[in-house]
Amino acid sequence: MARSPLAPAVARTAWRRAEPIHAMIYFAPEARQRYGALGLDGLTGYFASRSAAFGAVPAEPVVATFFNFKPALVHAALPAAWERAAPTAVLRARLDAADAALRRAFADLEDGAGTPAVAEAAGLARRAAESACEQLPGRPLFAAHAALPWPDEPHLVLWHAQTLLREFRGDGHVSALLLAGLNGLEALVLHAATGDVPVRFLRRSRGWTSDEWAEAVDELRSRGLLADGDDLALTEAGRELRQSVEDRTDALAEPAYRVLGEDGCARLAELARPLSRAVVDAGLLDLKATPTAG
Repeated sequence: MARSPLAPAVARTAWRRAEPIHAMIYFAPEARQRYGALGLDGLTGYFASRSAAFGAVPAEPVVATFFNFKPALVHAALPAAWERAAPTAVLRARLDAADAALRRAFADLEDGAGTPAVAEAAGLARRAAESACEQLPGRPLFAAHAALPWPDEPHLVLWHAQTLLREFRGDGHVSALLLAGLNGLEALVLHAATGDVPVRFLRRSRGWTSDEWAEAVDELRSRGLLADGDDLALTEAGRELRQSVEDRTDALAEPAYRVLGEDGCARLAELARPLSRAVVDAGLLDLKATPTAG
């Protein structure tokens, strides 16, 4: 029986409340330590760990699916990373890092990582992720992660489920950006123009030079999406385009959460909020700790 669509805000809230539980893997010192032990430092560890689900791929599939990184940055990391560590070893290191980081974050919860709230949230997130697994076409990065085995412990089930849901949404977001006529750098510039994330972080962490960034700004101004002047600001047309991309992304992500219904999504959001807060309070989302391109 077909399930009724959810209001976009319902699914988006369920995803956003739980997102720190996945996102911490890109910032946690536990991850850097384990990738470093394999000889994978900085962005090489990031590219290898997130793409290892593909196997020992060259740079091109990662350029395509990660979307907003400068291609030269990816080529500097791949496929050279696979000469230092096999994808299976990188995946083991990533899961081990998630285990250690979340155990540390949840240590102050009653029963720690084994708290009933973690188990319940894991069950809900897994239902949504497994529903998403029925919709693989057009979602290459998600599909690669969907082929990985499920871990056993509840906190890792929750992390893996949220990882799948993030990549499911991310593949849809890339599709929305392409339909909007934006390349990866232009998408970053428009994101920066919202003021949500510092320009310096977005530009340097994705490997773009000041000149390349300035050229993209000029291009977007010529298309009427950015206002003239020294400050980076969206025009009304720019705000409308950004909103249309977000709306399309929400629409493409919603089917994963439909299996939970409004009540299940609300319960997942309720359970995830203190868990995500614990991740933040443990310092696992420190932007200063993320590797940058220099």
